[in-house]
Amino acid sequence: MKIHRTSALTFVLALLVGLPLAAQWPVTEKLDLDAIYKIKEEGLQRSKVMEIESYLTDVYGPRLTGSPNIKEAGDWAQKTMKEWGLANVHAETWAFGRGWQNQRFVALALTPRAYPLIAYPKAWTPGTNGPVTGDAVMAVINNESDFATFKGKLRGTFVLSVPMRDVPAHFEAQGRRYTDVELSELSKQPTAGGRGGRGNFGGAADFNRKKTLFWIDEGVAAVLDFSRGDGGTVFVQSPQGVSRDPKGPAQPAQVTLEVEHYGRIWRTLEKKIPVTLQMDIDNTFYDADLNAFNIVGEIPGTDRADELVMVGAHFDSWHSGTGATDNAAGSAVMMEAMRILKTTGVRLRRTVRIGLWGGEEEGLLGSKEYIKAHFGDLETMQLKPDHAKFAGYFNVDNGTGLIRGVYLQGNEAVAPIFSAWMEPFKNMGMTTLTIRNTGGTDHLSYDAVGLPGFQFIQDEVEYDSRTHHSNMDVYERIQANDMMRNAVIVASFVYNTANRDEKLPRKPLPKPQPAGRGRGTAQP
Repeated sequence: MKIHRTSALTFVLALLVGLPLAAQWPVTEKLDLDAIYKIKEEGLQRSKVMEIESYLTDVYGPRLTGSPNIKEAGDWAQKTMKEWGLANVHAETWAFGRGWQNQRFVALALTPRAYPLIAYPKAWTPGTNGPVTGDAVMAVINNESDFATFKGKLRGTFVLSVPMRDVPAHFEAQGRRYTDVELSELSKQPTAGGRGGRGNFGGAADFNRKKTLFWIDEGVAAVLDFSRGDGGTVFVQSPQGVSRDPKGPAQPAQVTLEVEHYGRIWRTLEKKIPVTLQMDIDNTFYDADLNAFNIVGEIPGTDRADELVMVGAHFDSWHSGTGATDNAAGSAVMMEAMRILKTTGVRLRRTVRIGLWGGEEEGLLGSKEYIKAHFGDLETMQLKPDHAKFAGYFNVDNGTGLIRGVYLQGNEAVAPIFSAWMEPFKNMGMTTLTIRNTGGTDHLSYDAVGLPGFQFIQDEVEYDSRTHHSNMDVYERIQANDMMRNAVIVASFVYNTANRDEKLPRKPLPKPQPAGRGRGTAQP
């Protein structure tokens, strides 16, 4: 017996926990379950998502914006999407600044005992010009008077620049999924609260710059610190105030150590026992091409080809791991979603386009540049013609965890639509809509100019506890089953958006946001 898979599901917004009563009305959404079956079968039985993940991490990772690695990864992604039959695959460049990549790093203690150090140089800092040996010195500078304490005493030394901290044991697992109680709480309207004070950010930046100049004037070998991680996990980014301008202010060599190794050095020095370190840091700056890029490709639509649905994820990463959960995971899921839609041949009325963004880690730079070039300028709210033809954008950038729902970003009108679309995926654990905003990633660039842009709710797994911006952000931390399901969910949401009679509802247009005003930025 042939099953009639196309059905009309009516959902009442009052059933969605925590959404305002003013938004309660019945909405009917047509679901083509034949098409969703095809998407599920392709994505769960013949998935390529982990193969994509491995290429982006094991072969081409890490992918720091402006580095040779990300350029090679971009070439591979374009070649791969062309092989799948996607149309109009190309890179769009925008001004970024100099590239940077670490070529070699060796760090060890020589005395009073020899042992290797787990450590990583910070991005966009110089190297040592070969192996350098020097004494380790504790030099914590917290205020102006501290400069005089250490003046003339640090030349050629490795400076321990922050005091040692406690390292407590982990009595709970670092990996976790959302509980039903947490998802229920997340679905509720958050409590209103006032805005916190900004603090003396300008003063702190000025003092940090003085410290940087002091290290340079003193001629230190390198400035050392540790990160919030422990047990071999080291979180490494770039120092505050670093410049990507080839003519920008100088920086000393800077290195982040595993906290336990930093602690061994610190405690030895506290005993008045000298410690000698040696480091060989080979960092290369790339000034020939000061542009970064975004990668785009598309599946042309049919009768509404001039209207557009987009999926996206940031393509860049930090440099100590291979950028597996942040954000090769999102890039691989989005590429796989495009492959599924193309391979299954499901009919798409609107054009579907993928955007793989550069420079997200430096402040959503790539997606902001793309929005400005194609849809509108958030500083003036001068809109381009394609703004009116845009149907919706979906983003993945919270690691490898399973998609459990959608952040509505304050867009109440879209809630009953997404509730219907989630119905075929409740058996996968996708059950939650929240009116809340979520920050720190590229859907904000769309939302900032009044376009419907959404980030999915994902299980945290080990994202904040272990992998986000760390040396443990590697392929082994990826959950294959979650990745396959995520690609299927994304492909289905895109399919529904592409074929819906109306574009997704929009919030009122935001006001212009002149340069310097507070905006969403990448997570630090």
